[in-house]
Amino acid sequence: MTLLLSGLVVLVLTAGIFWRMLPHDGKLHRWVNTEWEPYIGVAFTSAVALGLTMILAGTLNLIST
Repeated sequence: MTLLLSGLVVLVLTAGIFWRMLPHDGKLHRWVNTEWEPYIGVAFTSAVALGLTMILAGTLNLIST
């Protein structure tokens, strides 16, 4: 159960941070068009994969017990 809830928390936090980094009022985020931009994309992709993996593992753990 802890694994499932942790996965949900990771996904919610990732979605919140992603929403915060979207353009607001016509202004791009400060990391756009910098050398850090590709790393930010990889970090978001990794966080989504981690969250979904944790949810799947938690769900399978609950089903097996």
